[in-house]
Amino acid sequence: MHNVQDFAVAKNEEDSAHDENGLARRETRREGAVEDLELGPRATYINTGAAAGISQEHRDYLLKRHGTLDLEPLPSADPADPYNWPQWKKLANLSCVAFHAMMTTFIAAAVIPAYEDIAEELGVTIQKASYMTSLQIAILGWAPLFWKPVSNRYGRRPVWLISTVGALCFNVGCALSSSYATMAVCRAFAAFFISPAIAIGSGVVTETFFKRQRATYMGMWTLLVTLGPPSGPFFMGFVAYHTGNYRWIYWVLAIVNGVQFITYLFFGPETRYLRSGVPHKDSVFKQEYLNVYKRLDPAPFKPTEFVQPLALWRYASIWVPTVAYSIVFGFTSVLLTVEIPQLFLPKFGLNPQQIGLQFLGMIIGSVIGEQMGGRLSDLWMNRKAKKLGHRPAPEHRLWLSYVGYALAMVGLVVFGVEIQNATKGHYTVTPIVGVGIAAAGNQLITTVLVTYAVDCHIEHSASIGVFVNVVRSTWGFIGPFWFPDMFESVGDAGSAGIMVGLIFAIACIPTAFLQWRGQSWREEKQVEQETKERAEAKDQM
Repeated sequence: MHNVQDFAVAKNEEDSAHDENGLARRETRREGAVEDLELGPRATYINTGAAAGISQEHRDYLLKRHGTLDLEPLPSADPADPYNWPQWKKLANLSCVAFHAMMTTFIAAAVIPAYEDIAEELGVTIQKASYMTSLQIAILGWAPLFWKPVSNRYGRRPVWLISTVGALCFNVGCALSSSYATMAVCRAFAAFFISPAIAIGSGVVTETFFKRQRATYMGMWTLLVTLGPPSGPFFMGFVAYHTGNYRWIYWVLAIVNGVQFITYLFFGPETRYLRSGVPHKDSVFKQEYLNVYKRLDPAPFKPTEFVQPLALWRYASIWVPTVAYSIVFGFTSVLLTVEIPQLFLPKFGLNPQQIGLQFLGMIIGSVIGEQMGGRLSDLWMNRKAKKLGHRPAPEHRLWLSYVGYALAMVGLVVFGVEIQNATKGHYTVTPIVGVGIAAAGNQLITTVLVTYAVDCHIEHSASIGVFVNVVRSTWGFIGPFWFPDMFESVGDAGSAGIMVGLIFAIACIPTAFLQWRGQSWREEKQVEQETKERAEAKDQM
């Protein structure tokens, strides 16, 4: 029987080599059992092509649970497998993780409306007070390199619980700090503890939702990551203004962290499910909620695991979209978030509450952008799949990114020109209209490019979020040190021109080149890998 199957597979491969759709079918077959290269064979993702080889009992379970075998990846027959969870449970868990991801950047940006108050009380300049945000951005980028291997061994749930408790404690520390240095140290540790969700969230989406749903729910996570920077100052501006004491910002953040912890206890089951090599003897409830101290993966830690995500630089289909997205995010999110207080305070003399309200445009634009980047992206790919009769190459998704680039560039120009032309002392909302347009473009780009990278390398899905976060946060940390000098040297409109030029050169053009060559690069690398594996197997014989 196995010989007949082997012959069929071999014949299929021979035919596909002469067919124009051969590459698409070879990619589909290769995904039949995609081993996670970071976690080993225990984390294998089983694709739809493997449905023919499952037992009748497994088949009956999937048909009863999902009503179809057309599932990618193919779940196990265990109710504890996150792919088999009811939709409400998946969404509840993702909501916790996505909100957690938002809180990472929310906490970093929360003190923006209070820069002036912090500077006055602690005896520093407003520029130095802004480093309270820049410091956290840097730590948010690198701390997940520690949390990812830990969550791979012990699971996501214990990491979420430790994360929220740690952030709560250090936000209390910030509220009680009496010096700039003490507050900065507490801010650093708060960022370290709150950081896991900003990177591991992409892995949770992959562990929970089927491929056809991935862009929609990846978009939910990326949207809240994007909403963090504008939401922090938007809401905390009210807190600082109405309490008359900016330290209440930290108390509110600590309360939110406590609510997160309680929410995770009830709605944050374990999503790290090992599908082979590890027995699942415990009850479903115990696997999902009670194995907090139990090690899920018995494999020993390796020092290289803590820097492994950085090795993704070798894949063009990961580093090109990462750099492109980071450039856009740095200008349309970090720059606008940090510079709005520094530009609007001397120009219009706004109070903390009014400064916070300026971020409403970014929030609205991000929500609108997600509708284009999430649901529209999935619709775009599914429509092409129906037309071709098979899933299109991931590069087809990149067509939507150009709309995002255009919106980002137009929005930055509107912001720069309008803020420069505004009369001092006479407030105008037109720069915020530009902020909203740029935010819509940024969110569209975020969802499309992150989903593209995951589609190309599902075997690295857990690390892609970490890698993207390192690059994005490092660029976001560097920016605030030179953004003010740029505005001072060339003016607001001139700065917008520089940003548009950089986006076009470092983001648009590389994306177009990736769309042209990305598929062939992956095929060449796959052939090279298969040749290497055959040579190694031959040497062992």
